[in-house]
Amino acid sequence: MTQNAITKLGPLPALIFGSRWLQLPLYVGLILAQAVYVFQFWTELVHLIEAAFGHQDALASLVKSIGYKAAAIKDASGNTIGYEPIAKINETIIMLVVLGLIDVVMISNLLIMVIVGGYETFVSRMRLEGHPDQPEWLSHVNASVLKVKLATAIIGISSIHLLKTFINADNYTEKTLMWQTIIHIAFLFSALAIALTDRLLSHGAGDDAH
Repeated sequence: MTQNAITKLGPLPALIFGSRWLQLPLYVGLILAQAVYVFQFWTELVHLIEAAFGHQDALASLVKSIGYKAAAIKDASGNTIGYEPIAKINETIIMLVVLGLIDVVMISNLLIMVIVGGYETFVSRMRLEGHPDQPEWLSHVNASVLKVKLATAIIGISSIHLLKTFINADNYTEKTLMWQTIIHIAFLFSALAIALTDRLLSHGAGDDAH
């Protein structure tokens, strides 16, 4: 829309069109949320490195954050009365922490897609054409493409959470495992439905054009 076209808008249409800028604080808030995730990532990474060098406080912090428990100690009746102490970091703890770091990265990627794609789609053009760092997907982003990409990202995040649960399955009930699997499958079907709907709408628009 050119400047001349904007000046031709009446007061009410101009107000309605300008109201899109009310979304700007929302995207700024997401940027701050991403900063929190960066801080969380580096905190967990420092704890992992310290635990690898035998720092017990860092190891205890990692174990608490991932909900990991060692082998259970049972009495004569088979009841759990405690857990064996964790003296040093093991492969399972490392794997769970790394998956947690990957989870943070994927959520950060999701935030970037929402911030950049949402701003470009619903607020204002960023005019990144020709910029060497322009994301490949941003050149053809629209509301439908953004929905599909967000659904795909959510499936990836859900997959990481499910894998973390399965690796640490001894510390979860069968009900928890079952419901996490069902929810993940629901995410899969939702993403397929969104992609199929977008495909049908795209074909319908193409047929109308012809």
